[in-house]
Amino acid sequence: MIISTIGIIGSGNLGTRIGLQAALSGYHVQVYDIQEISLKKSLSTMKKLLAKMAREELINAQTAQKAFERISFTKDLKKALTKTDLISESVTEDLTIKTEVWRKIGRLAPEHTIFTTNTSYLLPSQFSEVSGRPEKFCAFHFHDVFHSRVVDIMPHQGTSLEVVNLLEDIGRKLNQIPILVKKEHSGYIFNTLLIAWIDAAGRLLTGEIAEVEAIDKSWMINFNMPAGPFGILDNVGLDTAWHITSSRRNPSSRAFAALLKTYVDQGNLGTKSGEGFYKYPNPSYKHQDFLK
Repeated sequence: MIISTIGIIGSGNLGTRIGLQAALSGYHVQVYDIQEISLKKSLSTMKKLLAKMAREELINAQTAQKAFERISFTKDLKKALTKTDLISESVTEDLTIKTEVWRKIGRLAPEHTIFTTNTSYLLPSQFSEVSGRPEKFCAFHFHDVFHSRVVDIMPHQGTSLEVVNLLEDIGRKLNQIPILVKKEHSGYIFNTLLIAWIDAAGRLLTGEIAEVEAIDKSWMINFNMPAGPFGILDNVGLDTAWHITSSRRNPSSRAFAALLKTYVDQGNLGTKSGEGFYKYPNPSYKHQDFLK
């Protein structure tokens, strides 16, 4: 099967980056979101990313322009799915929302279209059936896309081997490193490791053992890393982090979820809102004197 057009459902942080990388890789891209403001923000972010890559001489102006010409934005789901060969869904990490989205996609998408979800924590089998095409449904989970270039391929029991093989090929064409998750597992590989780390940071904070900056400094200095757990959480999105931690039942996770909810309720979602545990675009952990 030849993939020429990729549909991006959800124009948030990752949807935007997946769409841009797809366009840079030669695919036509249809970006869909229910909110006009989200589409405008996605457009702006793409322009900034292209400008940054051009400044760093990773691409030239002609490449950037051609990639941008391959991208279209729409609030019309039917229009977004027209002639789409593969769908990458990145809507809110909520089972009810994803189920309804996939119900609609299943009714509107062309018969040949491959369905993929970028869910970070939910399982593809939880909503593959409502799509009407469980055999063509698979988790295709991206990380940062441009810096963290792993893409997880996690089939459910009904996913066809042909789809898995196709996604491995597409992953490489998208300049990612495909990693196969042999069976469904919430959090895949990296996120399973990350959640354990974040849980530990959350226990230190909610237990009043240390403040945010002290915890981040300890990690950054000891492992020579550019960010600590709370800086990383801001990049992940505190709303996404809350969805994940709130589904866990151990007392420490519940306590941390309650703290994250206070940030979410105030609209402080991290880098995408301009404020989370740190203020952006110049968070204190990036200042030269932060680790002194």
